[in-house]
Amino acid sequence: MDLLFFYKALAVGFAIAAPVGPIGALCIQRTLKRGLPAGLAVGLGAALADGTYGAIAAFGLVSVMDFFVLWQDVLKIGGGVFLILLGVKAFLIYPDTGPAPKRPGLPFLSPGGKLGLAGEVATTYALTLTNPMTILSFIAIFAGLGLMHAGGETGQSVALAVGVFVGSALWWVLLSGVVTAIRGRIPDTALPWINRFAGALLIGFGAAAITSQG
Repeated sequence: MDLLFFYKALAVGFAIAAPVGPIGALCIQRTLKRGLPAGLAVGLGAALADGTYGAIAAFGLVSVMDFFVLWQDVLKIGGGVFLILLGVKAFLIYPDTGPAPKRPGLPFLSPGGKLGLAGEVATTYALTLTNPMTILSFIAIFAGLGLMHAGGETGQSVALAVGVFVGSALWWVLLSGVVTAIRGRIPDTALPWINRFAGALLIGFGAAAITSQG
């Protein structure tokens, strides 16, 4: 594995993951609600998706890129609807500091309807993949750094894909760790409002995804 390419890709993965967006809001909300493992599970799903897109860009899989770009509007709508559902759920759940009030509704939206850690990983992976423009971001950054089609060597392409995954994962570990560290300083009475604020952000991101077609 080419270490120079790996470290450059690591920086790219970290930089692309770091801006606050819907997955960041989801990671913070899950960490506050369910603890560090849940936050890391969300981060792992996002890092795997970034690594997937990084691999597509690094290996020059044009047909796969074309597929995601062709269906980007459908993916945005699907991802936007799912973000809105997650946002609505955030309004209905309460921190685990006591019995949660029972509310009627769909199992997905019920306070007790929790995903396991594997479900968190899979859900976030699929949700992150609904932003196909991430592929174009990787292509643009790789090209700007002179990393695209670097000699056509498989080892360099692997280094790029793995580096993106590791860089993205580092950001999610950092974010989850910081949120966990300050969790004990947040009054329990404030947590429902944080859930609602996170829910509002997710609903806003979802609406933006749906209306940003074209």
